[in-house]
Amino acid sequence: MIDRELLRKQPDFVQRRLKERGYDDIDVKVFLDLDRRRRSIQRELDQLRRERKEKSREYGRLKAQGKEDQALREATRAIGERIKALEEELRRVEAELHEFMLTIPNIPHETVPVGRDEGDNVEVRRWGSPRDFEFQPLPHWELGTRLGLLDFKRAAKIVGARFAMSYGPLAALERALVAFMIDLHTSRGYLEVLPPFIAHRDSLVGTGNLPKFEQDLFKIEGRPWYLIPTAEVPLTNIHRDEILEEDELPIKLVSYTPCFRAEAGAAGRDTRGLIRLHQFNKVELMVYSRPEDSYEILEKLTGDAEEVLRRLDLPYRVVALCTGDLGFSAAKTYDIEVWMPSYGRYVEISSCSNFEAFQARRANLKFRRKDSRKVEFLHTLNGSGLAVGRTVAAIMENYQNPDGTITVPEALRPYMGGMTLIGGRW
Repeated sequence: MIDRELLRKQPDFVQRRLKERGYDDIDVKVFLDLDRRRRSIQRELDQLRRERKEKSREYGRLKAQGKEDQALREATRAIGERIKALEEELRRVEAELHEFMLTIPNIPHETVPVGRDEGDNVEVRRWGSPRDFEFQPLPHWELGTRLGLLDFKRAAKIVGARFAMSYGPLAALERALVAFMIDLHTSRGYLEVLPPFIAHRDSLVGTGNLPKFEQDLFKIEGRPWYLIPTAEVPLTNIHRDEILEEDELPIKLVSYTPCFRAEAGAAGRDTRGLIRLHQFNKVELMVYSRPEDSYEILEKLTGDAEEVLRRLDLPYRVVALCTGDLGFSAAKTYDIEVWMPSYGRYVEISSCSNFEAFQARRANLKFRRKDSRKVEFLHTLNGSGLAVGRTVAAIMENYQNPDGTITVPEALRPYMGGMTLIGGRW
């Protein structure tokens, strides 16, 4: 949630930045009108409460003297009825104002490039070079099926389309990747957390997934619960409604979870193979930060995600998302894209974002300054460290051999009992 004071003081600036994000349908005047109405009601309420208090005091004084002032009693009662009506109106206006605020995306940081869509994203750097194959490489879904290691048909029989099942060494490869990533990130100062895989509606409102993106979530019928779309949701809500001490920050967390996404509107977009599934595994990085440190931390967090790809020797690039491609809650985002031979291009494998105080306002995440004891909203950041299924796909395609086998990256061999080659189910 953006700062209401910013909306009051700089409505034209906010409107312009929202337009740069592609949110032409949000009219800041709606907020200004509701906010003025709320403040007007509040002023009248405050005045009437003072009047009621004075009249009640006067009525009590007269009654103690054995006097009865019926007109004063009726005036006090009328004020009470007006107060009750205004309190109800205030609740309605505040609810309407709150719902409108929940629809407003974050304001992009000044360094975010202005653009309409992913075509306007700006490449920041590259690492490694795509492999020059001496044979025609197979896409990972075809390679895995030929080896008997990937099974989309039986997964569809169990649950439906856009699910996958892996066997033997490929299942072990995914398990190895999770352990490798967790070990790497904990060695770099992140605290491992194993959170719930179900979240309350309030938690998803806190991160910005609700109410706007409900169609992308799996809801549990009859409950205000959802399967988590990412570990970002439970990790961000660990300290909801708490005040942390400045000395505790930054708090760096890492978590493995399965992720569940309905992927509404994604038809035809990378739907073959492991790239865009309804269920997938991910290792997530999350940081609670002081505001003045958050952009330095964003660079470090992005570097920590990159380190996974460097140790796996997978070519990648980092791009800065433009305003039109920025996620709803993010103030700035770097996407890390891994080279996929079957696509002939780089494919997103991680998004690393600074949300500034946007999520903190929604989830009531605060910290207390050590010297002044002032309480402020903190900043939250998160990034995939990495999406495990997409990393499996990248390894399969980049490490495949002419005979259809797959070389195991050196960094993963200790996690796979020394296995160097994947050549079939057994």
